[in-house]
Amino acid sequence: MTPGLLLLAISVTCSVTVSVLLKLARRHGIDVRQSFAANYGIAAILCWLTLSPQPVQALSTPGAWMLLAPLAVLMPSVFMAMAQSVRHAGIVRSDAAQRLALFIPLLAAFALFGEQLTGHKLAGIALAFGALACLLRRPRNEAADPDATRGAWLWPVAVMVGYGVIDVLYKQMARAGSAFPGTMLVVFILAGLVTTLYLVARRVQWQWRSLGAGVVLGLFNYGNIITYIKAHQSLPGNPALVFASMNMGVITVGTLVGALVFRERLSPLNLVGLVLALGAIVVMMPR
Repeated sequence: MTPGLLLLAISVTCSVTVSVLLKLARRHGIDVRQSFAANYGIAAILCWLTLSPQPVQALSTPGAWMLLAPLAVLMPSVFMAMAQSVRHAGIVRSDAAQRLALFIPLLAAFALFGEQLTGHKLAGIALAFGALACLLRRPRNEAADPDATRGAWLWPVAVMVGYGVIDVLYKQMARAGSAFPGTMLVVFILAGLVTTLYLVARRVQWQWRSLGAGVVLGLFNYGNIITYIKAHQSLPGNPALVFASMNMGVITVGTLVGALVFRERLSPLNLVGLVLALGAIVVMMPR
């Protein structure tokens, strides 16, 4: 296996592991809100140590706070939505919804940035929304599941929209000329502060076990980010390979883990949704 593909495999593993940790958190009495706060602290430290960020450059960009402030609120909010989605809708649907979020910036490119709508892009969008509709359909026998709620389908939708909006904001940040590592560091710090202030306002009882779980969560969350970036650097001539392998890898591994380890029930229509999601990603690969 080449270094680039090895990095991709590690990134996929880290991404799915984050979902698994969120799935296990409730079983072990972990307050995921506290874990999220610790997660951002660890991510900020690792970002500083591994990417040599220039936060001053990110902060000095004109209009930076118009993007940094929403990101600081959205990132912990969407992480919370992901935790609820994994709990109520399962790892399979949640990971697929997160990967289908890539179509939100695509729609924004047409609506906000004047990108031309081509036939294969339109087909990809149609497949993506078809996949989401199929994935959100729950098997009838899940009604007896105590974790299944009537509005459970809303959480994967929130994950898709939330991650998609975050991606749009990062693309806007790149257009403004901000350095990505510096931006990431500032956002990690701000997101951690927002989460901590929220917890202080709620007067939570701090738990060492929840904070410790956040350290583990932060390691895998950041591991996913850094290995994905380095995979792109290792395979500079094959961005489509990195893009497609990452998205399809997470959906495939997430499906196997959800079905085999956590016995998540999938209907034939759900399986059709997974095939459509993979098809949408293939169709949208850069040509």
